Amino acid sequence: MSFGARVVVSLVAGLAFGALLGALHHPSLNLIVPVLEPLGTLWLNALRMTVIPLVISMLITGVASAAATATTGRIGARALALFAVSLTAAATLAALFTPVILAWWPVDPKAAAAFRASVSHAAPLIAQPPALRDFIVNLVPANPFKAAADGDLLPLVMFALLFGFAAARIAPALRAPLLSFFQAVMETLFVIVQWVLRAAPIGVFALTLAVGMRGGVGAAGVLGHYLIMMCAIGVAITLLVYPAVVLLGRVSLTRFVQAVAPAQAVAISTQSSLASLPTMIEAAQTGLGVSEQVTSITLPLAVSLFRLTSPLFNLALVIFVAHVYGVHLGASQLAVGVLMAVVTNLSVAGLPGQSSLLNTTVPISLAMGVPLDLLPLLVAIEVVPDIFRTLGNVTADVAATVIVARLAKS
Repeated sequence: MSFGARVVVSLVAGLAFGALLGALHHPSLNLIVPVLEPLGTLWLNALRMTVIPLVISMLITGVASAAATATTGRIGARALALFAVSLTAAATLAALFTPVILAWWPVDPKAAAAFRASVSHAAPLIAQPPALRDFIVNLVPANPFKAAADGDLLPLVMFALLFGFAAARIAPALRAPLLSFFQAVMETLFVIVQWVLRAAPIGVFALTLAVGMRGGVGAAGVLGHYLIMMCAIGVAITLLVYPAVVLLGRVSLTRFVQAVAPAQAVAISTQSSLASLPTMIEAAQTGLGVSEQVTSITLPLAVSLFRLTSPLFNLALVIFVAHVYGVHLGASQLAVGVLMAVVTNLSVAGLPGQSSLLNTTVPISLAMGVPLDLLPLLVAIEVVPDIFRTLGNVTADVAATVIVARLAKS
């Protein structure tokens, strides 16, 4: 049984067993939850402790590598420019349309209230959006170490971006050991994350046991609502890629559909953009006539840095959590969310979504002031939306390669 399947089984078992305990109301059985619930909290804290050092180290290495790549030629620079515009557009779509979707199809208030109560007894800490002046002033941290200690992630991200761009400008002999250090930090934290994720079935079961006992069937309804919404968003963003590549890449729709289909099949079966890379190269070169020079630069960059669906899905997830908690997100918070969704896209490789979801959504949630309690439960069912994430990413990667090839000829 795959890792994703084990986590989903744990989630379903925890909800079902918890709902059964809640229905029985037996005093001795009710003692099970207080004993197991700390295990879920311990697992969640173990994931949280890696977030800040992991995001900072990955941003520095990712930005420095991307900036250095942009100096190697026009193809790399055009690819990075296209990625930046596309990712910002995807995150903006999430900020604009996810609240509209939830206003049109809201989560049942009673189910949301039961779900909130089942996740945590304590009132969530919901940050108020700062005044515009304070927001601008606080973008640059006076003390990055204090910002890290306070969990103030947005200034830390700005520091990491500046550090990464600056590292790309120093002498290669000095840059190499500096980036090697942050690469080693990143790889070490990845090992810790993998250790923690191995315990995910236990942690998720412990968390959902309490959710099922206190929230009952309503808890499953909230998760189902999220699942349907995210899958629909994934289908929509993938469909938008087709007219974009026809208009900007100047290829026929039929030719693109036929060429990209094998790569899409691999994406659905593996849920990994990296695993789909060989079939994407074949689709671009053989099926769409893109030169090896463009493909060899654009596709590896796309797999490493692009991932069109990530800003869209990650920000939509955070907005969904805010909706469940009844948190109104103002324009400034949504703008921060767009920025964070784009820059944290540099923080993960083309790995299955369950391995990277918390590393990208926790920073967005912290920056927007949205509670974190629901994230581990949404990770547990990410195995389904991740199919649509990877499908959209692979389709967009091939489309971006075609568009860059056309731009290179102009």
